[in-house]
Amino acid sequence: MILPSHDAAAREAQHEADFRVLLPRYSVAPIRQVGRRILMALLIMVATVFIVYVDRSGYHDNADGSVDFLDAVYYSTVTLSTTGYGDIVPYSDSARLTNVLLVTPLRVLFLIILVGTTLEVLTERTREQWRLTRWRSALREHTVVVGFGTKGRSAAQTLCAASGNPREKEKVVVVDPNPKVVESATAHGYAGVIGDATRSDVLLRAEVQKARQIIVATQRDDTAVLVTLTARQLNRSAKIIAAVREEENAPLLRQSGADAVITSASAAGRLLGLSVLSPSAGTVMEDLIQQGSGLDIVERPVVKAEVGRGVRDTDDLIVSVLRGHRLLGYDDPEASPLKATDRLITIVRARPTGAED
Repeated sequence: MILPSHDAAAREAQHEADFRVLLPRYSVAPIRQVGRRILMALLIMVATVFIVYVDRSGYHDNADGSVDFLDAVYYSTVTLSTTGYGDIVPYSDSARLTNVLLVTPLRVLFLIILVGTTLEVLTERTREQWRLTRWRSALREHTVVVGFGTKGRSAAQTLCAASGNPREKEKVVVVDPNPKVVESATAHGYAGVIGDATRSDVLLRAEVQKARQIIVATQRDDTAVLVTLTARQLNRSAKIIAAVREEENAPLLRQSGADAVITSASAAGRLLGLSVLSPSAGTVMEDLIQQGSGLDIVERPVVKAEVGRGVRDTDDLIVSVLRGHRLLGYDDPEASPLKATDRLITIVRARPTGAED
């Protein structure tokens, strides 16, 4: 029989670590929790030593008959730890009463702190597993963001800002191979999965098969293609939006199953060129794509009062009309009159988060 080598065991442990799912935490730092409990245990120890030393005349030491400060510390230590060697014993009524009313409750409290800390360590994995199971069962129609660099982080922030719902972060799952990046995502309130998103088992941990939309914001175009292929295979109905650096790779992303492809380098270049030609126009365009401030560009359905009216007869500034799979410009004669099944791309004044209707 061939036993696995140390390297093989290490690789297996790393393999398990690469597939971790991290949920956002809102708790006190572990070092502060441990420090607080150690301080409480020390305070209990000091209080017990003080009680025993004050009433030292009521105790008997089998070694020399008297109890000094060191004996008081020794007795408090073995008493609180329930060791109880019996070499120092309370023999006066006051000492025994003090043990019953004060030392015993302190002993119980000391044990609760120690046992509580131990149990917390032992049950941490069970509690995390329970949270993870509950999270998986409740996760539906969410957004999976693959890659949490500048593009992925901005996309997640835009989604949450556009929804206006402070709990929208709970419906965003970040997938990234870098543990520190995922920890940063969980610090922002998103759930995170550590792993290579080109692997189907990693995407399944993010419940991609139940996702409503998938954002692919990887650093490399070839990685984006593989992620898109894998995601489309696992979820045929989700909307997949992918970002690529080079425009020549955009058709390949669409063939891989992406519904929309954003060329990040070209888009940034166009915005730079527009800002050179007209700084004001560049400022307006940047404002439009930044949700939650100034002007926002949004998609909404046609309301009942707008059915049958022309594009220019509505209260909002309509840019385009989505009719079926056709996107009609505001100046297209076919865009008017509006139909009940149409969706409108409009420019509206951004509303502060949490504003009332």
